[in-house]
Amino acid sequence: QVQLAESGGGLVQTGGSLRLSCATSGRTFSAYAMGWFRQAPGKERAFVAAISGSGGNTYYADSVQGRFTISRDNNRNTVYLQMISLKPEDTAVYYCAAAADPDLTKGEVQNSRAFNSWGQGTQVTVSS
Repeated sequence: QVQLAESGGGLVQTGGSLRLSCATSGRTFSAYAMGWFRQAPGKERAFVAAISGSGGNTYYADSVQGRFTISRDNNRNTVYLQMISLKPEDTAVYYCAAAADPDLTKGEVQNSRAFNSWGQGTQVTVSS
């Protein structure tokens, strides 16, 4: 497992932008597919985006496609989630996750059970 620490959450108005970061420990960051999930109050944790170990493949939930961009810097052991055109329904705690497989399929990344390391989460609140 790896240690994950998210940052960058906060309060933003509708239409605003935020960039979340997730710093990880370990020396083999590229060996992990990375994902972002979110959990709104009273709802189950939901897939947001994922990226392969090399960064060559990215996957998004339909609800964020075109507004969110996941990226990674394997030299800095960090994964990012750039969020634009934020909506009130994006309000949630956002979690970073790592999977001990760099090349999960599109179907696999949408299942939280494919990820075995999780961060503590960072709150994103979008006001209307």
